[in-house]
Amino acid sequence: QVQLVESGGGLVQAGGSLRLSCTTSRRTFGNYGVSWFRQAPGKEREFVALIGWNDDNTNYADSVKGRFTISRDNAKNTVYLQMNSLKPEDTAVYYCAAAWRRATITRVAYEYWGQGTQVTVSS
Repeated sequence: QVQLVESGGGLVQAGGSLRLSCTTSRRTFGNYGVSWFRQAPGKEREFVALIGWNDDNTNYADSVKGRFTISRDNAKNTVYLQMNSLKPEDTAVYYCAAAWRRATITRVAYEYWGQGTQVTVSS
């Protein structure tokens, strides 16, 4: 079992920045592909960004490309999502998800999920 804990959410004005963290106690976290998803009220959970388990390959949703950066520090068992130039439409609960040696934008492929962290961007 892999327990994921997100942190770093909050309230920020449009144009501001936040950095989300996804941490686990699992020492083999480097063997997991990790993605960030988000879910706004009344909408389905959507893919935001992913980072691979073996080569740190990254992929982003078009809506966040150029503004968000995903990275990982395996020594700290942590994946980050740096969010810059935030917009009101980025407001959502952000979830990290992990899968053993797999990295995909497909939500159902992920076995492990965090509890989510709220990001609110005011206009």
